[in-house]
Amino acid sequence: MTLLLIWILNAVALLAVAYLLPGIAVASFGSAMWAALILGLVNMLVKPVLILLTLPITIVTLGLFLFVINALLFWFVGSMLTGFKVNGFWWAVIGAIVYSLISGFLTNLISK
Repeated sequence: MTLLLIWILNAVALLAVAYLLPGIAVASFGSAMWAALILGLVNMLVKPVLILLTLPITIVTLGLFLFVINALLFWFVGSMLTGFKVNGFWWAVIGAIVYSLISGFLTNLISK
């Protein structure tokens, strides 16, 4: 039950990001649900491998390269789905940051 609620909240966070940023578009709530699911799976499966592979550059940049990894994954999911569109790398950077903030805030609301 909690997993379903977190999935819905992540979709709502994605809709909020699309509303706030003109470079990111979500067609519908269903598209946001699919995008949240795919984004969660990509973050769970691909992100740890990328972090491990880019560990030297992440250490050299004092962790700032993690923003690039998050943006690339956000942009990748935007290019995979038809109902979720990210217009460029810098929109992906800003979108990933805003999505993380909103999603974290909403998830903390239900965990208390």
